[in-house]
Amino acid sequence: MGGENCDDCSQCIMSEFAYVRAYPDTADEAFAKHWSTWFTQDYVTQLASAGINTVRLPLGYWIVEPLVNRETEFYPRGGITFLQQGLKWLKDARIQVILDHHALPGVQTPDQSFTGNCTDNVQFYTEYNFHRALVWTAVMTSLSHLDPNFASVFAIEAVNEPITNAAQTPNYGTFQKNFVDTIRAVELVLGILVPGVQLDTAITKNVSAALTDVASASTVFNPEVRAALAEAAPILLSLGVQLAIPAMFNSDLVSANQREALVTTFMDVNWQYNNPPNPADAALGPQGYDNHLYYSYGGVADANPTAYLESICNLQRVQVDAAVGDSPLWFGEWGLPTQFNATDEFLYQWADAQKLAYSQGAGWIFWNFHVENSELAANLSRQWSYLDGVKLGYFTQDPSQYHNAGVCAPYVNRTSS
Repeated sequence: MGGENCDDCSQCIMSEFAYVRAYPDTADEAFAKHWSTWFTQDYVTQLASAGINTVRLPLGYWIVEPLVNRETEFYPRGGITFLQQGLKWLKDARIQVILDHHALPGVQTPDQSFTGNCTDNVQFYTEYNFHRALVWTAVMTSLSHLDPNFASVFAIEAVNEPITNAAQTPNYGTFQKNFVDTIRAVELVLGILVPGVQLDTAITKNVSAALTDVASASTVFNPEVRAALAEAAPILLSLGVQLAIPAMFNSDLVSANQREALVTTFMDVNWQYNNPPNPADAALGPQGYDNHLYYSYGGVADANPTAYLESICNLQRVQVDAAVGDSPLWFGEWGLPTQFNATDEFLYQWADAQKLAYSQGAGWIFWNFHVENSELAANLSRQWSYLDGVKLGYFTQDPSQYHNAGVCAPYVNRTSS
């Protein structure tokens, strides 16, 4: 595509922001080509054949294009139609989906390409960008319930990997509550039951008009949530036309909707330190929790096979989270990469041991289903691609099975983590 790789991702074309700023006239076309080849029907077929039942789709806020300030923010356009197509394939394959807000407006974590803009100028934790994220949430919730192509979406994740130091994420706890309330407000408008809360406004119009009415007249939700509903309303009207969603214009919302409430999802409380807010306090209806664990970045275990297995076989994250109400917990990102040259024999063990540890909770989602295969990427796919891991035999064809279910027996209780 014309991107680059460098040690400091802020100094080269290593994010969507940098790419679109560098190639403003051709970026949309380049990203359309990328999206059309990166995630295809063939890959969905391979995932289904490999027994995968859940995927976590990382999305940037710019997929809802009216949220982008084109004067100062540089992101590709056209992604929403590719999302709709990909979700249709996943639905047809009966694969469940978590919509993960992976890259937040204003950037939620410094110096990370996954935020869409590699910068140390973190501005997500501000009133302006919290609001934009809530509008995104209202739009995605509405699409998940009204577009049949989104029918396999069961959860929306609020923020991928916020800053771990809670002292640097002011008002994040308030955002958590508003995120949940925004999803539940949309669902109530659509006639979906939410435990313990009812609307005080009659719904007799299509979703866009109904959201506007609730935003102006309801007293059930706070002004920030109502403002997000109001801003989402015209966006949804436009998307209803663009994506050809008849239900967006249906005035009989209550009787037409048979969906269940979505699972609101957060990184678990122990993702952060320094007195973080507990997302369990924001729960209203079904809620899940996400944790990520990579050994390759250091700080988890000494860089040798024995230390890795001692660590993972004694992992207590599911139990520690459950003690503070963050349950069910799943592991939404992990991989096979190591800080040492791993043999094939070790990677068989490493895959089994991690699957065993993460299956103590609600399950696991590997990062990533595939990666770039090129001369520049070299042997990257060996430890970062799930589908290649299956082909190489590190993963069993049936993801619920193991090469050696007793892999942890020699290591249990030798250390703790």
